[in-house]
Amino acid sequence: MNFSPKLFSTIKDYSKEQFYADLMSGIIVGIVALPLAIAFGIASGVKPEVGLATAVIAGFIISFFGGSRVQIGGPTGAFIVIVYGIIQQFGLNGLIIATLMAGVILILLGAFKLGNVIKFVPYPVIVGFTSGIALTIFTTQIKDLFGLTIANVPGDFIGKWLAYIGAMNTVNWWSVAVAAASILIIVLMPRISKKIPGSLVAIIVMTVAVYLLRQYGFHIETIGDRFGSSFSLPSPEVPHITFDLVRILMPAAFTIAMLGAIESLLSAMVADGVTGDRHDSNTELIAQGIANIVTPFFGGIPATGAIARTMTNINNGGRTPIAGIIHAIVLLLIMLFLGSLTQHIPMACLAGVLVIVSYNMSEWRSFTGICRHWGTRRKHHKWWNITGKSKTSLAILMTDAGVLLITFALTVMVDLTYAIVVGLLLGLILLLKRVTESTSISVIDREVINSENEEELSADDTDKLIIPKGVEIYEINGPFFFGVANKFNEQIKTVAEKPRVRIIRMRKVPFIDSTGLHNLRSLVRSSNREGVRIILSGVNENVHQTLQQTQFAQEIGEENICSDIYAALNQALIK
Repeated sequence: MNFSPKLFSTIKDYSKEQFYADLMSGIIVGIVALPLAIAFGIASGVKPEVGLATAVIAGFIISFFGGSRVQIGGPTGAFIVIVYGIIQQFGLNGLIIATLMAGVILILLGAFKLGNVIKFVPYPVIVGFTSGIALTIFTTQIKDLFGLTIANVPGDFIGKWLAYIGAMNTVNWWSVAVAAASILIIVLMPRISKKIPGSLVAIIVMTVAVYLLRQYGFHIETIGDRFGSSFSLPSPEVPHITFDLVRILMPAAFTIAMLGAIESLLSAMVADGVTGDRHDSNTELIAQGIANIVTPFFGGIPATGAIARTMTNINNGGRTPIAGIIHAIVLLLIMLFLGSLTQHIPMACLAGVLVIVSYNMSEWRSFTGICRHWGTRRKHHKWWNITGKSKTSLAILMTDAGVLLITFALTVMVDLTYAIVVGLLLGLILLLKRVTESTSISVIDREVINSENEEELSADDTDKLIIPKGVEIYEINGPFFFGVANKFNEQIKTVAEKPRVRIIRMRKVPFIDSTGLHNLRSLVRSSNREGVRIILSGVNENVHQTLQQTQFAQEIGEENICSDIYAALNQALIK
């Protein structure tokens, strides 16, 4: 296991100038993280202090053990949907167990060096569930956004909107005004100052305004009204773990782990593009796992790398993990000395903050771009055959847009766990489909081959190379794996006349898997029974090694594995 936290390597050449830059950046990021930690905690179904505690503990651990110099960790909007669902069904004990299990999964992913594999999750899948989460977060905030009076909000997407529509006669227009003003402040604040977070300004201004309005009898719900006026740090607790709970919560834990892995590595990759540094993905996953194992014991919720806070850190001069550690300390000091003031924050203001968060998460430009690209391809390519019938629905769904829309729909309408599993499966099928389509198999039935187009021929070869009578040449262009093996067999069956020798050119085959090898072995055996000889041409070193390790080279004969087409044709002339 290669575990190399960036803190230990960066601290060797640390300077006073860099400490000052990290100090200022850490203070700013801590202030930026304050309203987000509170909002994410409440939206997830826990008390505001739980969101803050998560930002402190996880933020410290991720910076201390992480594989990125500038990554800032903490609660994020991506977890709101899954955390809220777990709490509703299994309570806080279930959430603690699921988060612990997710932490173990993340450590295993890093220990087995699967960090680079996570980066290859298809982009349509990421956009699909990110956009779905954004819409779900927006939906959960409608009640507080309009100050609606609803006893129990349904858990499903359609049920929520039906409940909202039915309660529209209870709209609190003061809440609407607070939410609208909060959104306006957040949107306009960057024009005044990009260093001062608009969400913090909105919370301060709206909290003061609502406090004054409440003195004159106007009722606008605050955090204190919903969660009580007492503010206490979460105390350590040990969950009650049973085998049944572990089994039931495994899908949820997998979802938390995948979300944490994908979001943290995406954040680290974005940071690398700005700073020019290179993060250690496996170390980063192990750090995320440690954070998600420790945090639940202190009542925390799942955490991961946060892109917005990481970019804030970079933009303010943070270049080492010290900035992330300082950000956690700043949040801890705010919790200890100013935490009780959070009871006065209006719920409508937090709803406004989360509306902006959901908008920024929505990826609507990427969403529409993928769909538009598919529409353009559908218009300019042959999506309709000569009979006028459209391609099957399955073929259309196996596109970037199809995978995107299915993942999005499952996230919103069904469950995030199913969305991730199905989305990853569809992404894998789409990848295999494209790799299969990129591998071509052709039959060379010409009498001559122009040597100018043959990379395998030496410089002193003649201009034309004659293909002897009774010899067929098949060329495989691309990986020879299970998705292509059957295609190759079908191609051979299309040749009516039985040849004396079949030459299979493999110069452009980078690898062969067990299915391709099995089909090749079956072809050799069936051809031998028919009196047809098989010769392989242009086999590269990796493929040749595979053939030797599986005893296939001995079965076909080393003399029938030739370095180029010229040697193969000479071998074909030998009786």
